[in-house]
Amino acid sequence: MSNIAIFKQDGAAVSTKRELSDFAKTFESATNASTSRRIQTNTNGTFKRLVNGKQIGDAIRGEINVIIVYALPKVSRIYYKEKFDPAKEATLPNCWSNLGDKPEEAASDKQHTNCADCPMNIAGSGETEKSRACRFQRRISVLVENDGPGDVYQFNIPAKSIFGKGTGNVHPFESYIKFLLANGESPDNVVTNISYDLNADSMELMFTPLRGITDEEYALVKAAQARPETQMYTKITVAQADKVTKQPIAIEQKPKIARSDEPDEEDAEVIEEPIKRPAKKVVVPPQDKQSLADVVDDWSKD
Repeated sequence: MSNIAIFKQDGAAVSTKRELSDFAKTFESATNASTSRRIQTNTNGTFKRLVNGKQIGDAIRGEINVIIVYALPKVSRIYYKEKFDPAKEATLPNCWSNLGDKPEEAASDKQHTNCADCPMNIAGSGETEKSRACRFQRRISVLVENDGPGDVYQFNIPAKSIFGKGTGNVHPFESYIKFLLANGESPDNVVTNISYDLNADSMELMFTPLRGITDEEYALVKAAQARPETQMYTKITVAQADKVTKQPIAIEQKPKIARSDEPDEEDAEVIEEPIKRPAKKVVVPPQDKQSLADVVDDWSKD
């Protein structure tokens, strides 16, 4: 809270400084919601801070230390009909699902009523024999280590950095969360190092616990978790965080458009959660039709 004298005249004496009122917080929440922050990953091995889609400050190379303050309980999905093209105008995704179960209402080009049976969730629907057109995605909310203001950022974890097995204390994201919980640690009580896997052939991120948070950081975490944007960042897409409003073209033949998203890692097979397949329809062989006389005879025997 500011200590600067702002009043022209001294007011009535008060014993203690009052906290910000609920009335004032409604304005504060509206101001925060109008500014979207995210950390972008790049194929050149850097992290960039974006505010309303515009870069601020210098890029951070190789690794970044954050505190994970919020994530949805399930992995999300996102689908673009067009490949990423930085030279074209950005659009919203065609379809996406925050909890990986059904398209969000805001999706303008829903591909199916549910994700499990969606044709974009079938191996081979992507650009290779084993890849899927609809990708897994994790959008988490983070604080950056030693960031004075304690601003919350959206961080998008690409598909190839979500699943898989770790080694020692270095893991892809889902394995990392399980590793922390198995060791009695909470993700929001740990400073996490996010780094590029230098041995990978494509862009992959690894997560490592660096240290426990300090009392000062704990206070920042609690304040961040009380702000509306912290949950919002896990529910809105990267395009929405960048204030993109243009809808994708849903027709089959269309010009190339750009996705407002980090560039894809190479389209290779991703280690994924098992997908429940619909049961095969049982075909009943046709039976000879009964004559009218036979039907009447059957009735008379009942």
